[in-house]
Amino acid sequence: MLMPKRVKHRRVFRGKMRGETKGGATVQFGEFGLQATESGWITNRQIESARIAMTRYMKRGGKVWINIFPHKPYTKKPLEVRMGSGKGAVEGWVAVVKPGRVMFEIAGVPEEVAREALRLASHKLPVTSKFVKREEIGGESNES
Repeated sequence: MLMPKRVKHRRVFRGKMRGETKGGATVQFGEFGLQATESGWITNRQIESARIAMTRYMKRGGKVWINIFPHKPYTKKPLEVRMGSGKGAVEGWVAVVKPGRVMFEIAGVPEEVAREALRLASHKLPVTSKFVKREEIGGESNES
């Protein structure tokens, strides 16, 4: 699972997810990518699940890049605990994704294989996304 080795602050505010992504909106490393079309939190477990779905479909051929990292801790209080008495313990780690962010990239496989692998990965994620190629910024929308 992806998580930071050390952090400056153990617990952080939830924050706002306004606007488009500041960077990472184009395919940088691979030939094809999966671009987010809405904002949301993606947990380290969801990132790992999407990675496994892609690599299994590609039968370990090609190369996969993960362009998001779960830097943000999220907390949860135990069940049946009264309100107050501080913020809860860290439950897991999330990556904040805004519209336009290319989350995953693939190279070394044909386009049909890449399209299906990224479609399978998109079903593991809580945000809608679309398939993009290296030369173009926009892409075909994916119904997920």
